[in-house]
Amino acid sequence: MKKMTLRILPAMLLAAFSGAASAAAFQLWEQNASGLGTAYAGSAAVADNASTVFFNPAGMTQLSGFQFSAGVTGVGPSYEFRNEGSSGLVGNGSNGGNAGGWAAVPNAYMSWQLTPSLFLGLGISAPFGLATEYQDSNWVGARQAVKSEIKTVNYNPSIAYRVNDKVSLGVGLNYQTIDSELTSSLSRLKGDDAAWGWNAGALFTLSPAMRVGVSYRSTMDYTLEGNATTAVSSTPVRADVKLPDTFILSVWQQVSDRWEAMGDLSYTRWNSIKSLNVINRNTGALLTSETFNYDSSWRFAWGAAYLANETMKLKFGFAYDRTPVSNVDRSARVPDNDRLWFSLGGQWKAGTLGKIDAGYSYLYVKDPSIDQNRAGTTLRGKYDASAHIVGVQYSVGF
Repeated sequence: MKKMTLRILPAMLLAAFSGAASAAAFQLWEQNASGLGTAYAGSAAVADNASTVFFNPAGMTQLSGFQFSAGVTGVGPSYEFRNEGSSGLVGNGSNGGNAGGWAAVPNAYMSWQLTPSLFLGLGISAPFGLATEYQDSNWVGARQAVKSEIKTVNYNPSIAYRVNDKVSLGVGLNYQTIDSELTSSLSRLKGDDAAWGWNAGALFTLSPAMRVGVSYRSTMDYTLEGNATTAVSSTPVRADVKLPDTFILSVWQQVSDRWEAMGDLSYTRWNSIKSLNVINRNTGALLTSETFNYDSSWRFAWGAAYLANETMKLKFGFAYDRTPVSNVDRSARVPDNDRLWFSLGGQWKAGTLGKIDAGYSYLYVKDPSIDQNRAGTTLRGKYDASAHIVGVQYSVGF
C-alpha cells in the first residue's frame, strides 16, 4: 500500500515541480545523447536516429529499415545553501552540504519502416525526474527537506506516415509511471501512480537542405492515493496533479557540405499548477492545500555541427531555460532558477557497425534565493547552484 504523510504530501508535489537541475522545473530534456552536444537545438527536426520517437514521431519517416538507439545521460546538479537569517527549529544549524548528486537517465528507442510511407516506433525514457539529498540530515532546513527522489518511466509506441515528399505526420501513445520518496527530519514519504497521455508531431521538408518540425506532448494526469500518517493517526488521502504539456518548434538546415545549424523554441504550460489539494478519501473533505502559483516557461536553443571528416562530426550549442517558479514559491527540495546551457559533443560513425554520440553540457544557474516559512522554521538564504551533464548513445540501422 502507498504510504504518505499528510504534512509532506503537498511538499512531495512541490518538490516534483520545483525543478531538476537539467531543465526548468521537473522536466528532463535528456532523452538522448545525440542532442546533448547542441543543447537539444533542433530536437523536433534533426531526426537522425530512432530517438526522434520522443521529440517528434513524424521524424521516423527520415529513417529507413530498422533503427535502434540506446544510451544513458548522467545529470550531476550541485546545490549548496548559504544561510542568511534562518530561524525557528533549525536543527544543528549547519548548511546541509551539497544537496545535489549524480543520477542516470537511460533511454532506448526503435523504429521500423513497414512500407515506403508507414513507420512504427517504440520509445522507453524518463521525461521527468528529481534526485536531491542533503548530506546532513539535521541541517538548518531539515524540517522542510532532507531527501527528494522522483522517478518516471515512459513507454511510447508511435506511428508515422509520409504524406508526400514535403509533409510527414506522427502520433504516439504514452503510458507513464511515477515513483517518489521524500523525507524530512519529521517524516518519510513513498508514493506511486500511473497515467496515460499522447504526443504528436509534423515534419515539413522545405528543401533537401531544410526541415521544420513541430511537436506536442500532452499533460499527464495523476491521482496519488495513499495514507496521511502522523505520529498519532493515519488517514487515507488522494491528491490530483497534472504534469504539464509541452510544444516544440524546431528547425534544421544544411548550411554547406560540412556545416549544419539548428534551432529550438519550446513552451511548457506550468501554469496548470496553481495549487495542490489533499482530500480525505473517506469523507471527501479538504485536509490541506498548498499554493504553487507557477508560470508557464519557455526554452530557446541554438546549435551547430561540423563534419570534420567522413567519420567524425563535432557539435556545440547554447540554450536559455526559464524557470516557472518565482522567488516566493521556491522550495528547499530543489532550488530552481533560470539557467544557461553551454554544450559540446561529437559523433563517430563506424559504418555498418553503427554510430556513437557523446556530449557534455555545463549549466550555469542564477543563484536561487529562498525565504520559506514551513514546519515551524523560516529558511532564508541563497544557493550556489550549477550542473554538469554527460551522455553517450549508440545507434545502428539495418
